[in-house]
Parts: sequence; structure tokens; C-alpha cells
Amino acid sequence: SDLAGASVGVWGLGVEGGANLRKLLAIGSVPVIADDHPNQGEAGGLPILSTAAGGWEALSRCEVVVKTPGISRYRPDVAALEDQGVVVLGGLGLWLEEADRSRVVCITGTKGKSTTTTIVGHLLGGLGRSCLVGGNIGRLPYDPEIDGNLEFTAVEVSSFQATDLACSPPVVAVTSLHPDHLDWHGSVERYYADKLSACTQPGAELTIANGQSKELRNEARQLGPRVEWVEDAPAPWTAPLGLLGAHNRTNALIARACMVALGVQEAADDEALRRAAEGFVGLESRLAEIGTVDGVTFVDDSLSTNALAAIAALDAFAGRPVALIVGGADRGIDYASLATRIASRREPTFVVTLPANGTRIHAAIEEAAASAGSARPEVHDTGDLETAVDKAFAWSEPGAVILLSPAAASFGQFKNYKERAGAFRRAMGVHERRQA
Repeated sequence: SDLAGASVGVWGLGVEGGANLRKLLAIGSVPVIADDHPNQGEAGGLPILSTAAGGWEALSRCEVVVKTPGISRYRPDVAALEDQGVVVLGGLGLWLEEADRSRVVCITGTKGKSTTTTIVGHLLGGLGRSCLVGGNIGRLPYDPEIDGNLEFTAVEVSSFQATDLACSPPVVAVTSLHPDHLDWHGSVERYYADKLSACTQPGAELTIANGQSKELRNEARQLGPRVEWVEDAPAPWTAPLGLLGAHNRTNALIARACMVALGVQEAADDEALRRAAEGFVGLESRLAEIGTVDGVTFVDDSLSTNALAAIAALDAFAGRPVALIVGGADRGIDYASLATRIASRREPTFVVTLPANGTRIHAAIEEAAASAGSARPEVHDTGDLETAVDKAFAWSEPGAVILLSPAAASFGQFKNYKERAGAFRRAMGVHERRQA
């Protein structure tokens, strides 16, 4: 609300940038708008300036700049704004400053945060409570187009967004921790510190953390004043969620712990939770079975953008032969852990890699197999997804799984994970027609 009378800039017009602009216009602010790669001339009736062609200079004349999370706080041009006295903020952090944080849970983690946030929202709805599910998942609680008058808000917080928070709600959850987004953060250590910063900001009281994560255990000192560790355990009430893998059972248990911490008494009742879990629809492109061709199951896990996600996807199909399609944009991630899991897998495993980091993943698998003295899994490097699916299907027999779990972002070959998932589905369709 303090920005109504200030000179404000909006930097970046993605999903969150659009919400930032709508909120500022709603409170009467007339912001300067800049974008690194503008694809339109104006937004909200205001001109969009290219950052490289006068936009940065316009931002430098503002008192406050609200940036989109994709713009790294560690970029030199961001640091230059701050050196000139411009306050650089994020929309989610501004919203938290004035929200009733006792009704908010922030959920972060290298993987599992989207699923866990979605489970919280679904279960609360099933228990008769209203909940806005938002944040990095695509709906911003301060967007004027969103109904913010709900009882609870479950916010998925990315590591990018976390760097812009100056306060936290009493309850924060962390689903996992593994190196990722090193191009944005600069180092593993900084990524861990940024990812976990919501646990120690003013207002944070309790961190609900995945007790199965060795990395989180190692970083316990960064998890705030009080930690509740959630361990995987039998949980029959989670069955109606229909989610694959032990990691998703842990995500559901973390979601339950979040609701209990928010004071939702019904969350302690297994039977109430089982009923509330019914009708759950999982996220698209997250371990989603999209079809079966000649006895071979196709699984779309295009949302997998790091090694930890691909490991969890492989583990979800223990006991079954898997043709794994892996690779994408190269962000400098260490794939040793994924390579070790592939090399040690007992079931038949066939790996097909994609550019740009596929050959690096291939080399890591070869090294892991040599170090373990195990038989080397069959690995083929390909130039495109259609060829990768062809090779995977040629290897597969009835009962096998063709698993697209890239452990890398889609950029370079695809616009986003949805476009990559669509290409995977089309490639499956080619084999469906051949078998018809």
C-alpha cells in the first residue's frame, strides 16, 4: 500500500510481472514498465520499454522497482540499481508484509513443492475450508483477478522468490533439497541459503521438513528456530490421491503436518483426510501416465528439471524395466547422483539423452558404472525428442515404462515444459497409429 504514492517500476512481464502491474494499477500507481525481451508494445495502457534500450535508465529513476522472480538478484544491473538507492523488491514479499500470515503456509523445496502445495489446497477444500493455492504455481494472491478472501493461502515459493522475502509466515515447509538453478544463484551454497531463507526471516516459527532428505539434515542450522521432521510412513489415507512413489507419500504427510500447524483439527483424523483426498487431480506433466502402446506405458514427467526429480521418478517404477529419456538445457547441475542411481538399478534400464547436456549425463553414467564396477547401462545420445522416443520404444517390451523425466529445463529445444510434454505425447501418438 505504500507504493500508491511512490515512483515505481515494474521489471519483467511474465506471470508474476503481469500480476505486479495489475496490483499497482489497482492501487492507483502509474508504474514505469521494462522488460528484457518485450514482445508487445504496451500493457495496461502503458508503454513497455526494452531494458537494453532506455528501460534500465527509466527504472533507475524510480524509488522502488518490483521485479519478476526470473531476474536474478545477483545480476550486475540489479546490483547497480540498488547501488543508486533504488529499492528492488518482489511482489510476493510485498504481499506477505500485509497479509494475515497466521493463515498462510509457504512451501518450498527443490522438488515436491508444487505437489505438496496442491495437496494442501485440495485437502483443505475437502475438509470444508477455503484455500487459495498460489505463488510459483501460477496464481498470485495479490493479483486483483484472484479472490483473495479465502480462509487459508498455500504459497509455493521458488528459490527465486525466496530471495525477495523480508518476512515469513509462522509455518514454512521444505520438501527437499538438491543442487539446482546454479546459473541464477551462482553456487550450490548460495542456492541452499536462498532456498531456505524463508525458514529464518522475521515471523518464521516452525519449519516442517522432509526427514528423508540427507541434504536437509545437513543444513538443519538454516531451518529456523524449530523444526518438525516428517518421515515416510504407511499412510492408507493417501491412497485416494492416486500419486505414484514413496516421495509423494512423504509430500502428502508434509501437507498434513502443515494443516495441523495451521490449526486445522480435522487434519489429525485419518478417515476425514481419506474422504478429503478423494477426487484429487495431480499436476500435469508430473509422473502422469498418458497412455499405453502395445503393453508399454508412457509417463510424462516433463516438469522434472533436476536430478532429484528424475531419481524419484525412477524409484516410482521399481521392479519395472524403464527406458529413461533425460537431458535438456545445461545449467551446470552435477548429475553424479542420478548417474549413480541409474548405474545401480537392478531392473533393465535403457537411457536416451537429449541436447544440450545429454552427452554430459551420458559421461556421468559411464563414470558411475565404472566406479561401481557394475555393468554399464545402455545409453544412446539423440538430437531430438521424437528420435529418443523411437529408440526407447524399439527397446521396450510389454510391461516396460517409457519415462520422460529430463532432469533439465526445456529451454533451447522447447519454449517450456508444456511444449516438451506435447512433443512427447505426439511422439507416442505416432506409435499408437503404427500399432493400430
